[in-house]
Amino acid sequence: MQYKILKTEGRAKRAEMVTVHGVIQTPVFMNVGTVAAIKGAVSTEDLERIGTQVELSNTYHLHVRPGDEVVKKLGGLHKFMSWDRPILTDSGGFQVFSLSSLRKIKEEGVYFNSHVDGRKIFMGPEESMRIQSNLASTIAMAFDECPSSRAEKEYVQASVDRTTRWLERCKCEMKRLNGLDDTINKEQLLFGINQGAVFKDIRTEHAKRISEMELDGYAIGGLAVGETHEEMYETIEAVEPYLPKDKPTYLMGVGTPANILEAVERGVDFFDCVYPSRNGRHGHVYTNNGKLNLFNAKYELDDRPIEEGCGCPTCSRYSRAYIRHLLKAKEMLGMRLCVMHNLYFYNMMMSEIRDSLDHGNFAAYKKGKLEGFAKTLDE
Repeated sequence: MQYKILKTEGRAKRAEMVTVHGVIQTPVFMNVGTVAAIKGAVSTEDLERIGTQVELSNTYHLHVRPGDEVVKKLGGLHKFMSWDRPILTDSGGFQVFSLSSLRKIKEEGVYFNSHVDGRKIFMGPEESMRIQSNLASTIAMAFDECPSSRAEKEYVQASVDRTTRWLERCKCEMKRLNGLDDTINKEQLLFGINQGAVFKDIRTEHAKRISEMELDGYAIGGLAVGETHEEMYETIEAVEPYLPKDKPTYLMGVGTPANILEAVERGVDFFDCVYPSRNGRHGHVYTNNGKLNLFNAKYELDDRPIEEGCGCPTCSRYSRAYIRHLLKAKEMLGMRLCVMHNLYFYNMMMSEIRDSLDHGNFAAYKKGKLEGFAKTLDE
């Protein structure tokens, strides 16, 4: 891997990262395809058309079905989903948080009951690395626990200490796996994850500890899980100075367009979030002048595209009125068109962010963008 910072503006950075599956221009938004597909019937060809650089899939979900061994037998995730650009796989650690009623955490790892059929599943650092190696993603995430942002400090400290021990095990196992003859991607990269809820002292100490481990990249995890936006921004500001400057910084699970702009300003260059696809499936679409709810009756006779001047496949052909009709009729095409627009909007915003950093006017770009987002078109 090569990671090179091309421009900076304050803490904001414009970089490029060379991987075995292609070059990633950052800041970048990774389009979330949890089970190797974007919810909303968006194909691989669609992802290419809307400017997707990185696709993100989930280790736990692909382990449950179809099974990581199945994916390996079919040549790895890239061949399985016919995608030749970079893929990042989340380690399954977030499911330790989100499936709290179905799991038990121990030093060796986590015992789950599958959310699909209830069968017992064990996942620890070594298992997560082996699954991700079978998937053959470009970037693998270390297995961690994501404690609640409202957890007691004593619990958070114990959790972070265990996550550090797990990270050491992940690193050793990945080194072993990348040296095996039957490993599909012997250049698989490993990102570690900073945790600590909203306790800045725990966060910064953890950042220092994992920075010494010489990983390929570093993520800030455990945010956008119940804390306020200001707490999120303050946590990023506290942690970022203690992460390596010559490695990519990834803010996991974030967020709104405004969240992304604020985090770029604070030094983050990798993002992912389900918002654009989830909101799209419910008829909520992003524009530079605020969000629209296409279920609203005011769009029944509106023959304009979702946003004038938008270059996405949806806006180039279809009207608000037609998309509203599809949504009301519960036709899948309505969801698909909205998801396509939203993902294009996010990808295009990241391209504009990179361009503004290239030209040294990110601050002005951010100000104008936030002013537009503050508008509410449906009022």
